[in-house]
Amino acid sequence: MISVKGLYKSFGDNAILKNIDLEVSKGETTVIIGPSGSGKTTLLRCLNLLETPDRGTIKIGENELNFDGKSKLKQSAILALRKNTGMVFQGFHLFPHKTAVENIMEGQVTVLKRSKQEAYDRAVVLLEKVGLANKKDSYSHELSGGQQQRVAIARAMAMEPEVLLFDEPTSALDPELAAEVIKVMKDLSKEGMTMVVVTHKMSFAREAAHKVIFMDQGVIVEADTPQQVFDNTSNERLKQFLSIID
Repeated sequence: MISVKGLYKSFGDNAILKNIDLEVSKGETTVIIGPSGSGKTTLLRCLNLLETPDRGTIKIGENELNFDGKSKLKQSAILALRKNTGMVFQGFHLFPHKTAVENIMEGQVTVLKRSKQEAYDRAVVLLEKVGLANKKDSYSHELSGGQQQRVAIARAMAMEPEVLLFDEPTSALDPELAAEVIKVMKDLSKEGMTMVVVTHKMSFAREAAHKVIFMDQGVIVEADTPQQVFDNTSNERLKQFLSIID
């Protein structure tokens, strides 16, 4: 489903990603962990082309893009790749002047060109899926942080992406509200949604991931099953990281 080869990304003289190779199979949940500044979020943003890699190849589904640092990407190629991905950010980024159901309808109507009725029907189904059917007419200021993030997940799912990307989706939430979001993500994982998740929630990585990737200083240090990464690793840097994180 996702294939990344030889990916490099720098900001000025600061090399953030250094020769990243990554494979994610269809239906799998891949969790990326690592210290701040290790390149986790930059890698995720490259997958959705919110950041343009300097070199390397990204393939998602049938769409493949090659980067050489010189040629400018065609907008049509960018949109084709983005159409395969949905992204959920740390902040919820809901439209404050729209209700929950209207937030989920927006992209369906403007991008997928669905009728308002079709978009509404799909939005209601997704709100029920994330446990918020009774909040469909609520505005963002009337929702808790956990509820807003669940609306954001429903909004991403409404575009019917092949892959969902999550960038620290619970970092702005207290533990109780974070648990609401984690439950929705675990349900999606069990249903076979292909997901790439950057998180500091080690419990989610243990319980929901098919593969855990540990990054440090712009490289992938280890990529293996949760059991191998958390319980059987011989890598001293990974052991140090796990010893100080909750």
